[in-house]
Amino acid sequence: MAETFFIEHREGERIGERGHRVLAELPHIEALELSYGPDFEGVDPHTHSDHTDSFYVLEGEVEFFLDGAWHRSGPGTFLSVPPDVEHGFRPCGSSFRLLNFHTPNVGFIGRLRDG
Repeated sequence: MAETFFIEHREGERIGERGHRVLAELPHIEALELSYGPDFEGVDPHTHSDHTDSFYVLEGEVEFFLDGAWHRSGPGTFLSVPPDVEHGFRPCGSSFRLLNFHTPNVGFIGRLRDG
């Protein structure tokens, strides 16, 4: 039977120098609230062979790399990238916050903890 998981507002482990918030770490999903300042250089275009990487913009503006081009996006934008599709993201000159989901769990949160 699948495990039910519930977390209240502002709860969750804080990890990394930016204080990313772990929302869920279950076999079928890793969920994080990612926070970045305007000085963040971004995540270069890359692929994952083993999971879907999804993003929801909470605050600020961010550019997502998809289909060979950068796309400027604001709050309410959702992007879901299946395995083997090149993607990345970078700031648009201001702070921003994202929800990030890895499905299934591939150990991303553990790697963030390890620094």
